[in-house]
Amino acid sequence: MKSAAAESGALLACTRCPRLAGHLAAARAAHPGYHARPVPPFGDSAARLLVVGLAPGMHGANRTGRPFTGDHAGILLYETLHRFGFADRAESVSAGDGLRLSDCRITNAVKCLPPANKPEPAEIRQCNGYLAAELADPAIRVVLALGRVAHEAALRALGLRPGDFAFAHGAEHALPDGRFLFDSYHCSRYNTQTRRLTPEAFRDVFAALRPRLG
Repeated sequence: MKSAAAESGALLACTRCPRLAGHLAAARAAHPGYHARPVPPFGDSAARLLVVGLAPGMHGANRTGRPFTGDHAGILLYETLHRFGFADRAESVSAGDGLRLSDCRITNAVKCLPPANKPEPAEIRQCNGYLAAELADPAIRVVLALGRVAHEAALRALGLRPGDFAFAHGAEHALPDGRFLFDSYHCSRYNTQTRRLTPEAFRDVFAALRPRLG
């Protein structure tokens, strides 16, 4: 089994998707100070909760190198993680801000910044091996999928058919291996500003999943 450092190094060097690799090269040229590479998972190496998002945002994780850090999408996520005891502070500003997660790890279905925030189906499939490796960790008991793409990617990574588990905000799925998959709308700027996802509705999902961790 590869060490975490070896796995992170392999991910950072990944150029399997030509469109995404080209997009990242252009981002590095336009923004020399940005991370602008595949974004590795962040959090507790012994976590029982894995939060799965869609992909890095241009001026968020693509800039900082940490999932959901530095853009609007992370505001509600880190605030809620802190409220439920998974983070030692309510705001994630930069990869070097000292924030620590406890019993939680955050990742994305697609590790590279996609043009217009829309990865193509082939890119989602190509990246699924990284998610499968993360989910091979037996410590993980609960997966929280933020959005339909993350929901389907997590199921494929577990060798399950997405059609057998319908996505719906607040849904709880008991999986064959004894784990649980919870669904939420993504905490994007669009969803939170249109009130499709309210802080209360997001907290309800965490309140439901917390007991599943024991």
